[in-house]
Amino acid sequence: MTRFAKLLLISIVILAIAGWWTLSVLRAARLSEGAARSIAATSMCALSGAVNENGTRNANTKTWWFGLAVRDELSRPGCSPACVVSETTHTAEINWRCTGLATTTTNDLIRVTSPIPEATTTSPLTVTGEARGTWYFEASFPIRVIDEAGTVLGIGHAEAQSDWMTENFVPFKATINFSAPTTTRGTLILEKDNPSGLPEHANELRIPIRFDLGAAAPTRTVKLYYYDSAKDRDASENVQCSRAGLVAVERTIPITQTPIQNTLRLLLGGALTQEERAQGITTEYPLPGVALSGASLQSGMLTLTLSDPNNKTSGGACRAGVLWFQIEATALQFPEVRSVRFLPQDIFQP
Repeated sequence: MTRFAKLLLISIVILAIAGWWTLSVLRAARLSEGAARSIAATSMCALSGAVNENGTRNANTKTWWFGLAVRDELSRPGCSPACVVSETTHTAEINWRCTGLATTTTNDLIRVTSPIPEATTTSPLTVTGEARGTWYFEASFPIRVIDEAGTVLGIGHAEAQSDWMTENFVPFKATINFSAPTTTRGTLILEKDNPSGLPEHANELRIPIRFDLGAAAPTRTVKLYYYDSAKDRDASENVQCSRAGLVAVERTIPITQTPIQNTLRLLLGGALTQEERAQGITTEYPLPGVALSGASLQSGMLTLTLSDPNNKTSGGACRAGVLWFQIEATALQFPEVRSVRFLPQDIFQP
């Protein structure tokens, strides 16, 4: 190699190193507090609550920390959230700064074994654990999955796996389908069943979870048919107990090979939102022990096998008819289903 070539090569290496160093300095340039606050104001932090005006800079990590007053539905027991802005990436994220996952009182009432906090989850999500009998009502309690912005992605019910009429811990299990999230973090909420509606009897446990956005399954929208007696009255205001009282609510479920069964199991979970109940929509589902144990479709005839060990589907022609109509209408939304029959044949009998 000639002397000129060597000098040229050395010059190229020096320029490359200088360029890299300049870029590194620019990327690591200190942000002003105002610039960091502007980044926070256009991030998920602002969607989740109010970002405090004053921030604190951490010189070691090259980050700005702003207090974050999250909305009530996103709050986590034992946590003091902050919005953290990186000077390197010019991005912001929420640091929950939790000292505990739940209060001691809640931990003494309900314990979750799966998923663990901060676990990466996909739909459908299986939830297991144990709760004292006082957490249940009619052997179940509601659960929800929300994203970081507080949007409800899925609702369902956890079912007791043994006798719930006790003050001791009772195992539970739930499978909840939720729609595709748009945030990387969310919360699993397990609510104490509170049929009285009184706030002094309300309680919940919140588990922080993560979403695998790359693994989000494709979804479809289905209808669940529930009941509104106000839409099913004659001229004398007598309830008719007919299909006229059926009301459809929409849900998003993952696309699977068993959409009919998945939709019917969601219906049997009785997963109505507070807004839907406020509109007068009701259901008696879930019924203790009532479950879909089998389904087959032949020549348009859908045969559904249900278990009802406690005879919860009887109790009068009006009640049994409405319970029947809800399942029938939900199944008939699928074009391949032309009629529905139930097994055993004495189910939904007055």
